[in-house]
Amino acid sequence: MPLTFTLDPAVTPELRDGLLDLWADVTNAGGAVGFVAPATREDIRPELVRSLARLAQGHSRLLVGHDDEGRVAATAFLTFNTHRLTGHWLWLYTVMVHPKHQGLGHGRDLLAAAAESARGIDGIDAIRLGCRSGLGLERFYTSCGYREVGRVPDAIRVAPDEYRDDVTMLLTLR
Repeated sequence: MPLTFTLDPAVTPELRDGLLDLWADVTNAGGAVGFVAPATREDIRPELVRSLARLAQGHSRLLVGHDDEGRVAATAFLTFNTHRLTGHWLWLYTVMVHPKHQGLGHGRDLLAAAAESARGIDGIDAIRLGCRSGLGLERFYTSCGYREVGRVPDAIRVAPDEYRDDVTMLLTLR
């Protein structure tokens, strides 16, 4: 069943709780979304509050995918640059698809919906995102049209003596 994507949905308590559940489930399934398992909703809540504050201030836009039962199944934040020289591209943060929906093409659908949303924003020519090496994410993003444009070796520490590269990917929209 395809997901239904909505850009800039109303942030209700149900949506907020759905985002927390999604973030915790993705993290605890091994997803590279800013935390390392195990993580609880309470661990994640402060970061979600910061993300929602950027949304309320107009610094970000939220793209949410719901499954056929209305549950939050995928999400990404499209975040604007504030510097005048980098305002022509935006960041894609917190790109997540619920583990039970992975492997069904929903990640590609999410990235396509994000690109379509970005194309609808005046002056946006590209999307950048960061990902953690070691999980095959670079191959996935490359298969979706992104290209690697930067890499910082060992920039992400996921455990004592366990490091990953911070990889920057770019999708040109023009």
